[in-house]
Amino acid sequence: MDPTSRPAVVIDNGTGYVIRLNDLDGFEKNVSFFIHGMLSDLVRYTKMGFAGNVEPCFILPTVVASNESFLSQPKSSLKGSWAAQHNAGVAADMDFFIGDEALTKSRSSSTYNLHYPIEHGQVEDWDAMERYWQQCVFNYLRCDPEDHYFLLTESPLTPPESREYTGEILFETFNVPGLYIAVNSVLALAAGYTTSKCEMTGVVVDVGDGATRVVPVAEGYVIGSCIKTIPIAGKDVSLFIQQLMRERGENIPPEDSFDVARKVKELYCYTCSDIVKEFNKHDKEPGKYIKQWKGVKPKTGAPYTCDVGYERFLGPEVFFNPEIYSNDFTTSLPAVIDKCIQSAPIDTRRALYKNIVLSGGSTMFKDFGRRLQRDLKKIVDARVLANNARTGGEITSQPVEVNVVSHPVQKFAVWFGGSVLSSTPEFFASCRTKEEYEECGASICRTNPVFKGMY
Repeated sequence: MDPTSRPAVVIDNGTGYVIRLNDLDGFEKNVSFFIHGMLSDLVRYTKMGFAGNVEPCFILPTVVASNESFLSQPKSSLKGSWAAQHNAGVAADMDFFIGDEALTKSRSSSTYNLHYPIEHGQVEDWDAMERYWQQCVFNYLRCDPEDHYFLLTESPLTPPESREYTGEILFETFNVPGLYIAVNSVLALAAGYTTSKCEMTGVVVDVGDGATRVVPVAEGYVIGSCIKTIPIAGKDVSLFIQQLMRERGENIPPEDSFDVARKVKELYCYTCSDIVKEFNKHDKEPGKYIKQWKGVKPKTGAPYTCDVGYERFLGPEVFFNPEIYSNDFTTSLPAVIDKCIQSAPIDTRRALYKNIVLSGGSTMFKDFGRRLQRDLKKIVDARVLANNARTGGEITSQPVEVNVVSHPVQKFAVWFGGSVLSSTPEFFASCRTKEEYEECGASICRTNPVFKGMY
């Protein structure tokens, strides 16, 4: 059967934030359960599914647990026939798990070591990455890779050598008929369009759990020199909520505190328009605004309750007033977006302000897009007024339209954009095929053109 008649496989690998023990303070290092909870929550997730679907079929942590007990055995215990040693090595090589199963295995057995194939958006361990894709295709999606075209994502500014390695694995190991490697920011932009015509010029504000990136895109191509990265993301919101609840003396088990903070962030947090007014609301009507969290202590099984108060709006406030969380970075998200657009070519700036697309789970707070648009509009209008005052009114600048696009699938914006674009007939014509790979080699994967289906 012709592979173009089947839906393409869309795999969005997360940017791969990994927490290290050096990032934790002394109190947190002493709580092993806390560390395991942090690892399971801060590892970036991979979304996978088929083109044409609204949501991915599976969402798994980007982590591999492999059994390395065979490698750690002394040579004296490996005496015997060569075939026995070879079979033992093959068995150990095939004994691995991915996703949540990998995290569970690493906690229950010391023979399994965790490997994070992707760190900060770049593949660092290609052997683990190949194992991960193998499980994704055969064990989860349960499809024959020879019958489907594949769309994979990458971070902006990924080196071309990485695309070559990806092409080698997909064409040589999986024997796929076609491959397209897309920049995740471009796919997120495609997921945010609201009309029949997809505007491929705009700014993608990707607020994940481990990193926040502001990426300008012009006509489907990333303006790499203008990308801005912010060291504040969803992880910091969870840590700030945990800190607030700990300082207030809430009755939460230490080993469960981060998990509670994360769930409070997802269930109760929202973005406010005025932080002072919000404080007054909570003080005047505490019964209306203060929520109750009920949990069970993991060790004893005893139930406990805690109040969820100011952290409901103080958590997301770190994006707009980061000084309340840390003194290391004090530039607000709207100011960073404005700086990003101002550094772009002057002929693209109005189009960039007009189409600011949100992406990532940490942009799902209520009224987050409205607050971001209001604060950014204030910055832009203040600059226009200052320019008019500088010229004495002789030259009047045209007002700049600022529009922040929010949509229901922004949590899976990158994957959904890939699902939409790989459903177009132009997608198959733009993919690198197996025949091209055999003729030209892996260098054919260095570039992936923007095709007409994006417009």
